[in-house]
Amino acid sequence: MRRFASVIRLRPEKEAEYRALHADAWPGVLASLKRANVRNYSIFLRDGMLFSYLEYDGEDYAADMALVAEDPETQRWWQLTDPCQRPVDGAAPGEWWAAMEEVFHLD
Repeated sequence: MRRFASVIRLRPEKEAEYRALHADAWPGVLASLKRANVRNYSIFLRDGMLFSYLEYDGEDYAADMALVAEDPETQRWWQLTDPCQRPVDGAAPGEWWAAMEEVFHLD
């Protein structure tokens, strides 16, 4: 199992919309994530910053994430959620959610 964390900014004027979307997340999007071996997925919010944490128990993370990206329902979901977000200043070119480095873990 591998752990992944990432951050992105939430546009303040879109917070209510973002919260409403995630309060009633689409079953097809959730199923796509589960098929891609994503487990224990959470998104947290603090001071306009979204923090994502997930656990991955598959063999090929890049391939599984590509399958999620190809899912039509997930693509429609992102059309609603992406306008609510903006990358952090330190994001690499083309990077949406900026990956975070794990510096400590306690089992």
